[in-house]
Amino acid sequence: MSFFKKVFASVGVGAAEVDTQLDQDVLKPGNEITGKVVIKGGSVEQNIDSIYLSLNTTYIREVDDNKVEETGVIGRFKLTEPFMISPDEVKEIPFAFNLPLSTPVSIGQSHVWVQTGLDIKNAVDPSDRDYIHVEPHPLMQAFFTALDNLGFKLHSVENEVAPKMLGRDLSFVQEFEFIPYSGPFRGKLDELEVVFLPITEDEFDVMLEVDRRANGLGGLLSEMLDVDETKLRIHLTSENVDHLQNDLESLIARYS
Repeated sequence: MSFFKKVFASVGVGAAEVDTQLDQDVLKPGNEITGKVVIKGGSVEQNIDSIYLSLNTTYIREVDDNKVEETGVIGRFKLTEPFMISPDEVKEIPFAFNLPLSTPVSIGQSHVWVQTGLDIKNAVDPSDRDYIHVEPHPLMQAFFTALDNLGFKLHSVENEVAPKMLGRDLSFVQEFEFIPYSGPFRGKLDELEVVFLPITEDEFDVMLEVDRRANGLGGLLSEMLDVDETKLRIHLTSENVDHLQNDLESLIARYS
């Protein structure tokens, strides 16, 4: 084997290439995602330590009053044990895994992608990025529908650093901000912030922050001191979605 070929392969020239081919790119949290990873050998024989897939998104962290975008790993999946690939050889590795329930929904600036990588010692590891579109889980969609029926409209969505008190495995949560444009809470609330905390496929906890509208001097002082916000928690299951709208209206009314 040529010395120069080895050197070039170590810096990515003439090295193995990787391409992930997804069977579908529109999914819901909990759905199975399938496909195959195609590896094409380069100009030299190379030892591949492993092939891995990672599911990634971005989130916002505040640093010195500035918003900084960071990459968050939702899940990481190892596909193979070490193997060797010869020059110009093509290998196909099928895969299947369930999209984690905490995968952010593809709304606004929330993007999700599958990152494929090859671990190659003493070489630049080739990688591939494939974006997917994540639709709301059925329990999330039921919650959104209930809010819409109560006159709330989605105003913004952002992935943010997860508060430590939540005890989350992930470093971020997806926050949905709703504004009451009509219905019983118009003029009573400034906004409603919602965070979903999946437990199982049929069971979610939902964190709500009710931001009351300031009324008069007392209301303005409360707003300045941030005491006009109330944090609530709802346990959402596939069995209680039928009366979700009534439960939600009663709960918010108590704190608006």
